[in-house]
Amino acid sequence: MTPDPPSQDLLHDTASAFGMLAATVRLHIMWLLAEGERDVGALAEELGQSVATVSHHLGKLKAAGWVRVRRQGRHRVYLADDDGVIDIVRRAVAHQQALRHTPAGRRSRGA
Repeated sequence: MTPDPPSQDLLHDTASAFGMLAATVRLHIMWLLAEGERDVGALAEELGQSVATVSHHLGKLKAAGWVRVRRQGRHRVYLADDDGVIDIVRRAVAHQQALRHTPAGRRSRGA
């Protein structure tokens, strides 16, 4: 049995989610937070970005409901808060890694 086709609204929301992950910094943040919570300073250092840049992207991820924040003393600690998104990030990165190890002639080039 073939599943019903998704509605235009659902496709739009899904495209928006992929758009959120299209920014390399946000994708990397989600990858790092999948491994454990971090404060903005630690993320900025690991990403090689400014605290302001990381804070901006964390704000977008928080608004999307993908991360949450908690206070730890004077620090704000961020945690991944969407297992489905974490799964997508891990699968997409693993898929790209596997493609890098596949001879170009054997890759599927279909769209």
